[in-house]
Amino acid sequence: MAEDERDPPLAAVDVGTNSFHLLIARPIGGKRFEVVTTEKEMVRLGSGSGDMKTLAPDAIQRGVETLERFRRIADGAGASVRAVATSAVREAENRDDFLRRAKAEAGVEVEVISGVEEARLIHLGVLQAVPVFDQRLLLVDIGGGSTEFLVGQRGDVVDALSVKLGAIRLTDRFFSDDPVTTEQVDACRAYVRAYLAPVVLEIGRHPFDVAVGSSGTISSVAELVLATRGDAGARTANVSFTRSDVDAVVDALVAAPTVKDRLTIPGMDPRRADIIVGGAVLLQQAMADLHIAEMTVSNYALREGLLLDTLQRADDASLHHLGEIRSQAVQHLAALVPEEREHGEHARTIALALFDATESLHGLGEDCRELLEAASLLANVGLVISHARHHLHSYYVIRNSEQLTGFTEREVELVAQVARYHRKSAPKAKHLEYTSLTEHDQHIVRVLAGILRVANALDRTYAGHVAAVTCALTKETLTVQVEARGDTSLELYTAEQRRHLLEEALGVEIRFVAELAA
Repeated sequence: MAEDERDPPLAAVDVGTNSFHLLIARPIGGKRFEVVTTEKEMVRLGSGSGDMKTLAPDAIQRGVETLERFRRIADGAGASVRAVATSAVREAENRDDFLRRAKAEAGVEVEVISGVEEARLIHLGVLQAVPVFDQRLLLVDIGGGSTEFLVGQRGDVVDALSVKLGAIRLTDRFFSDDPVTTEQVDACRAYVRAYLAPVVLEIGRHPFDVAVGSSGTISSVAELVLATRGDAGARTANVSFTRSDVDAVVDALVAAPTVKDRLTIPGMDPRRADIIVGGAVLLQQAMADLHIAEMTVSNYALREGLLLDTLQRADDASLHHLGEIRSQAVQHLAALVPEEREHGEHARTIALALFDATESLHGLGEDCRELLEAASLLANVGLVISHARHHLHSYYVIRNSEQLTGFTEREVELVAQVARYHRKSAPKAKHLEYTSLTEHDQHIVRVLAGILRVANALDRTYAGHVAAVTCALTKETLTVQVEARGDTSLELYTAEQRRHLLEEALGVEIRFVAELAA
């Protein structure tokens, strides 16, 4: 294949609590890629931030500068950039300040992902590096602010959890000043055990064949283990270590109570000497509590998974429906109200037809089409709580579900808001969740919720009397032509009553006409 015929490279950026990672790679078919270049910067975005509640101004500045540098490297390679942020940004009350500056100053739009979505992406990356596809694996990824646990088999996620335990978080809480004492280590260990208790119960339901560890803390511990074996400096990819190996590492770290002391330990990464104690104690306790006798290190993690997920999304976009991972997640959540399934699917068909027919008016793309599809299927999930005000309950259920893997935090928020406004009140200035959105995202919610209101109205009786819809557009009027296969008088009346939000969002008058299906 000629150079100019090859797929353009992609850049994946992991905006982590401790470090930022850049991976630029070129797709080579079959959802595989060849690495062009990698970069890593210790940004310490979440360090000293009061248990991740606020990003410090100097940390935001470091982060924005690093993203700007990464973006210039990506531009030089001709690569489009996809960046995701994890624990530090996810939890920060001032995260919008960072996200706004990243876009305005660095030219990088950063997606915030949930802990469970983070685990899914890491799993996707790990499966490309460690030959465990046919085994049930337990994945442990220790970051700066959170630790992700995932049980998977043959590419499927069996279970996933994220807990607020990480190397930086534990360091800030227990080891912020030298020297490290045994009392501090004991207090840290007790704290970790308490946080891990629900993880132990959940993971205990899914016996695993092999344990895999990824990211900086675990790789650093593996480097210390290799040094004790006389292999200092060796690559840690696919290296295995035992629980007793980790016990010995923790003993050595505790015996070196200051950062200066720890720098003398063979195999110590000097960039992690100040946070390694908290991370190693966490790993030690996780292996003990989860009965992990041996762990294999993966040198692939979030950034590789993000790159593969981007390739998958590109393939799925051509299919004009939710990608497999996202579709499965939506169907799983929608199953909370199985009696709504047929109505939800029919409303989805009508909604997507309206979306496609009005594209020239709303100007929204395939990504918003997917959000509309998800919201159509989940609009009534709030019925699991009660019928009264169930649109508000739908927002709560969607927004707080950990089942929507494949969606970013922003996408989940948009789906939840579209579901919230599919009936009753339109978006108002007094609705804080709505006003906190950007102007563009407010437009998305108004358009999609307006479409969904009409689509639901056209299945008001749940009888499927509307077989299909087509649209005719003049300068100021959108005519929705309804193909009827029964009495649609109630559907048409309800649609007339619910058309106003969509009219306002599209800037046209909407009228409905019906004709019997042939």
